[in-house]
Amino acid sequence: MRILKIVVLLVVIGLGLYVRLAPSDVGKWHAMPDDVDHRDLKHGAMRVVEIEEGGLQRLHVIVVSTARTKVLAGTAEEGMVTYITRSRVFGFPDYTTVRKRPQRIEIFGRLRFGHSDFGVNATRIDTWLNALSQ
Repeated sequence: MRILKIVVLLVVIGLGLYVRLAPSDVGKWHAMPDDVDHRDLKHGAMRVVEIEEGGLQRLHVIVVSTARTKVLAGTAEEGMVTYITRSRVFGFPDYTTVRKRPQRIEIFGRLRFGHSDFGVNATRIDTWLNALSQ
């Protein structure tokens, strides 16, 4: 029984390290589908919002001030940025890509591990957009 507990503990530690240390493939995550619209997904969320000039830069400031969030690739000046936000306890990564289009921005947030994000990406994106509208 003691050996089983040790094995389980080692597996949990190993998975925790993998989740936190696995490299992020920029080619895979710094991308957007062509058909972005306003909807919640099982694994994430999409939003499309009308925006004034300079809106992507303002949103960028809001996003990078979010706890446990950093830029994976791109810049606001380039017109597309992908961010990684990690969960507090286990460090699960969520990827959010923001793309500038004429008079609007498109946002696509999704999880990396698992099958459902339980609405976390939609909530995070909506919080950012609420802050942007203030």
